[in-house]
Amino acid sequence: MIRLAAVLLALALAACAPPPLEPRFIADGLPEDLADWGMVGVRDGRLAPAEGVQPYELNTPLFTDYAGKLRTVWMPSGQAATWSDDETFDFPVGTVLTKTFFYPKAANGAVAPGDGLTLSQTGQGLDLTKVRLVETRILVRRADGWVALPYVWDEDQKTARLKRTGQPIAMTLVRAGRSDRFTYQVPNVNQCVGCHGTNHATKALQPIGLKARHLDRDVSVAGIGFNQLARLEAIGYLRGLPALRAGGVDWLDERLPLDARARAWLDINCAHCHSPTGPADTSGLYLTLAAAGPQLGLCKPPIAAGQGTGGFRYGIHPGKPDESILVFRTASLDPGAMMPELGRALAHDEAIDLLRRWVAAMPGGCG
Repeated sequence: MIRLAAVLLALALAACAPPPLEPRFIADGLPEDLADWGMVGVRDGRLAPAEGVQPYELNTPLFTDYAGKLRTVWMPSGQAATWSDDETFDFPVGTVLTKTFFYPKAANGAVAPGDGLTLSQTGQGLDLTKVRLVETRILVRRADGWVALPYVWDEDQKTARLKRTGQPIAMTLVRAGRSDRFTYQVPNVNQCVGCHGTNHATKALQPIGLKARHLDRDVSVAGIGFNQLARLEAIGYLRGLPALRAGGVDWLDERLPLDARARAWLDINCAHCHSPTGPADTSGLYLTLAAAGPQLGLCKPPIAAGQGTGGFRYGIHPGKPDESILVFRTASLDPGAMMPELGRALAHDEAIDLLRRWVAAMPGGCG
């Protein structure tokens, strides 16, 4: 009788357990539930990637109001991305990327910064007793191009539903010695082109972070260390990986030169717009790694920044961060002046400090 009861209990628990995650490519339509994709899901109190879904992190990540991010990539069997030295890898139809935005929980319903958490801490999943899930964005490569879909998590952290119109979420961020109330903005699908439409002429969406210089990084998951690019090649997700590579820059690595660190931060946060082909091409300010001189803003007067100039004359005034438009706009919270325009309601204080020191160390002046 006891054995029969144990069997019945096991069967009952199995019936109540969520079905296993099964990643799949959805070729068309707008799935209402994140679970339909099978990429990440809540199991045993953790949000974790499905088997075969590869988590990854970036050398220098894009800033989003100090949110932590669990990033994953998945491709159908037999499919692989093609290597590029400088541009986003060429991903096949069927590729599904996810990015889950979250914060560590703090007292009284507040949250703490999560952007410092590494893949060694998040790669096996997020403990939902310790983090607040906000949204998971899907970027899927369909036959006619990339499609972006934002899913917002409910208060119980069990389900994420599609919110094509976006959603504002009031939050309080606590840090050492300060507390900031802000509105986290889940973007609507039309706003996604503001960052991911990296070619102003076509406005076609593209991933931003999946480039060699952002991914070439040694990480550790479950105590196992590996290089991310080598790992992608080993599991069949990447073709054409060269033996010799330029590598990437971690903007927090103080062993590196100020210039390399500042340029890496500008590259991931700004260059998808400020490039010769990006949405901000008419500004003449290019923040790509190849930009130099006036293109980079050195002694460059603004073309049409309006109040965004802060009354200053040059994009970057060497030696004078307090007179540089780039520093002013990066630090501003004024919607008419702040840069980037989307994706933040708070200033990235640590990056602003880095940019200030970078500009202050520049020799010369603007006459």
